[in-house]
Amino acid sequence: MVIKQDFLYTPKGKNRTLHIYLPDGYETAGQRYPVMYFFDGHNLFFDADATYGKCWGLKDFLDGWDKDMILVGLECGHEGQERLSEYLPYPANGVSWLAGAAPLGETTMDWIIREVKPYIDASYPTMPFRECTGIAGSSMGGLMALYAAVAYNRWFSKAGCLSSAIGFCMGPLLRDSQSLPVSPDTRVYLSWGSREAFGASDPEGEDPTSLTYQWNSREAEALESRGAAVKLRCQVGGGHREADWEKLVPEFMEFLWQM
Repeated sequence: MVIKQDFLYTPKGKNRTLHIYLPDGYETAGQRYPVMYFFDGHNLFFDADATYGKCWGLKDFLDGWDKDMILVGLECGHEGQERLSEYLPYPANGVSWLAGAAPLGETTMDWIIREVKPYIDASYPTMPFRECTGIAGSSMGGLMALYAAVAYNRWFSKAGCLSSAIGFCMGPLLRDSQSLPVSPDTRVYLSWGSREAFGASDPEGEDPTSLTYQWNSREAEALESRGAAVKLRCQVGGGHREADWEKLVPEFMEFLWQM
């Protein structure tokens, strides 16, 4: 089942909705569950909640998956530049589409670690350890999931990063990936759609000459040099939309949670 509840985003003094998936019978099963956190929580479970009328279909997937887990969807703010700001871990000076967005990504991650995660672990039968905790998102949420895997590796051992908006911040991202402590048991899934790749000459092929391919490949190399397991995936024909990210759900969930 999925429950929704308000939770205070203390940096702004505003509520943000948590969309929490719980396995059937979790209250009486007598077991504990791994937890996966997702950005843009409103887009995960139901089309009626999704910004563009199409969700990731995660409830249907989890209902039929052979691994029971708790999934926490973190909804962002929707006023003005709130989403971009809350999901921006690095300064973006001179980036036109991020103009006016203050970099609150680190603040958001601290809120998740210090407030959301302790609440979830206290309220539900979780396995609170990093080995049993993952994080995921798409676009700016994909960047945040990748940032979490690198800068908050102490808490997250797995990250699903779909269509991640990393091009504008490759310098600081690579710096962090190469210098911050990353455990070799870390697993990271990096994907993008061929139709959204910057500089692609063939939108219906993988096209290793595209900037998006090169950005993700460089990040994969940085993580692999630290011992992390990385899966690179160009979704041929894929675009920047929930319908295409939904198609990747079984693949990235299986990769991240191989047991």
